[in-house]
Amino acid sequence: MSGVFDIERCDLNIKSNSSSHHTDLYGEERLIVRRGQPFNVTLHPSAGSKDFKLGETSLKFIVETGPLPRKESDTKVSFGLHDSTVDTEWSASAANDPSEHAVSVAITSSPNAPIGVYSLTADQDGKKTCLGQFTLLFNAWCPRDAVHMYSETKRREYVLEQHGLIYRGTYKRIKGMPWNFGQFEPGILDVCLKILDESPKFVSDADKDCSSRRDPVYVTRVLSAMINSNDDRGVLVGEWGEFSGGVHPGLWIGSGDILRHWAEGGPVRYGQCWVFAAVACTVSRALGIPCRVVTNFGSAHDTDANLVIENLYDENGEKISVGDSIWNFHVWVDSWMTRPDLGPEFDGWQTSDPTPQETSEGVFCCGPAPVKAVKEGELTKNYDTPFIFAEVNADVVDLVHLSNGTFVKFSGSTNSVGKFISTKAVASDERHDITHQYKYAEGSKEERQVYEKAQHHNKLKQRGEEPGLQLKIKLADNMIVGSNFEVYVVLTNNCMEARTCTFLFFATAISYNGKRGDSCGFTSDKVEVPPGEERRLYLKLEYDLYGPAITSDRLIQLSAITIDKQTIDYHKAEKTIVLDDPHIEVKVLGEAKVNQPVLAELTLLNPLPEPLQDCSFAIEGAGLTDGKPITEKIGGVGPKQEAKASIEFRPTSPGSQVLLVNFDSDKLRNIKSFITVVVTE
Repeated sequence: MSGVFDIERCDLNIKSNSSSHHTDLYGEERLIVRRGQPFNVTLHPSAGSKDFKLGETSLKFIVETGPLPRKESDTKVSFGLHDSTVDTEWSASAANDPSEHAVSVAITSSPNAPIGVYSLTADQDGKKTCLGQFTLLFNAWCPRDAVHMYSETKRREYVLEQHGLIYRGTYKRIKGMPWNFGQFEPGILDVCLKILDESPKFVSDADKDCSSRRDPVYVTRVLSAMINSNDDRGVLVGEWGEFSGGVHPGLWIGSGDILRHWAEGGPVRYGQCWVFAAVACTVSRALGIPCRVVTNFGSAHDTDANLVIENLYDENGEKISVGDSIWNFHVWVDSWMTRPDLGPEFDGWQTSDPTPQETSEGVFCCGPAPVKAVKEGELTKNYDTPFIFAEVNADVVDLVHLSNGTFVKFSGSTNSVGKFISTKAVASDERHDITHQYKYAEGSKEERQVYEKAQHHNKLKQRGEEPGLQLKIKLADNMIVGSNFEVYVVLTNNCMEARTCTFLFFATAISYNGKRGDSCGFTSDKVEVPPGEERRLYLKLEYDLYGPAITSDRLIQLSAITIDKQTIDYHKAEKTIVLDDPHIEVKVLGEAKVNQPVLAELTLLNPLPEPLQDCSFAIEGAGLTDGKPITEKIGGVGPKQEAKASIEFRPTSPGSQVLLVNFDSDKLRNIKSFITVVVTE
């Protein structure tokens, strides 16, 4: 019988393994490695132990994950020593380390192994020695891993980058909002793994669920369902109206606080689409799946799956509420992976959407759908491709519901949905327009062919309108929240004869998801417009009226409608205003050094003609605030007065870091800024 090599202890070599596996940002408390890549452990023998001799010493290793490890599920694997490791399955090789009188063992995991927390055990002819635990993640650096990315720059952006920008506003006024993903902050990886363990799929069949965690398509779909709390004890409760009993969605500036709150007390109140997407991005990157946050401007919510958004009006120009809507913007995530279930042509970016909108297979989740399938109109490809296709491609038709029960189309558009699809650029804070990845150019032959292929049963296709009345809405400059300003609409008569019509101009508060609020102003006139001439209708928007009506999105929708009941001729123009935010001035006083206190000085001028109550500043940044926001309450601030605060923080990591700032009050919310802070040792 071969001699037993007595193992006294095992050194997991956390520092060197973390460096080679790009996991050093998680810290050195435990071993975290990426699959399909070797890591090294050192076995130290007991005093008097027999020497280790390759080929003579019987030594196997057992790795196990999940509550019910089974060989059949690939959650329990046993493998012996060989001359070298292989990159297709679990394997190990060993060599004597004379300098330490120890044995160095290289272990390579399968590039298709389930991710999760593993135990590592040595087995010598039935004598088993527990060597420790390690956490296995997806590996974008491994060519055989389903999430492999070729570009090192992209791997650093989509897996390792903790700072991001999320785009909001309207397609004519796009604003980048800073976000701290913080996937490497202490404890966050544990929370991400807990999210998988709280999923109904794990609860109903833990063995099948843990085995399925080899597949990033499966994991991404689970996350899409678990980031919202609609069908489970997921992370975030969505709310677009009343925010009592929770945190307003505009207050969040990072994912870490949300994830920690969830781990401690269950579903967190409240989130909206950018918060759902940002948290999904954090969890995906923490688990090793390359991920980007994507904003779609003019995003259709097609409730009846006919790829057409129908806006209904009564004969007096009043909008009739229906299920379909167009969000000013909507935010989701794209994750990078292969699609062996669909074929290599659908590899690459996959869209998933954790915001609860419609159910999929009975659950509020959406995706992952291949971006290439969306672009080509391949609506049979899993998962939820028709819904995402409609979000970026639906046609819009405006209909008047006449008193006799019939519908008259008076306007429409084939190019108002899916505009300026945006994500943060790789390795810079610039906006990257990725519309071309989702769709062919608007109005191009390819774009219409794709739409027709997707909408083969739908004949509601018309291109443009006959020359007639034309409406254009004109805005004022510098429309900062708190000020009064004037907007107007120009009605031009391109007909050969004079036209007489009722001219209506509405201003309505609106949320980014298209939900209409209270009126911010209205004016009307009955006008006669000679051929070739124009008439203007002015509307003054006063803070006293729009201030109480707008949400923290600071959006006002302008709608102009002309009605000629004699000829049953209706025309419409719409434009959404994004009111400008006040600027937060951020100054870091003195030199920022690791573990030394440094002061951030924050200033904001209240632009409103009324006082602000419950004012506060909050700062947060990976490597700067120890993973948690630091808040300073400053009470009330008078009209046109400055809100000021000085907040102390202690940087924990050297290098170029990003400090995020949020200002909150009773009447001004979701005001954000950021500054780069260079920290020295």
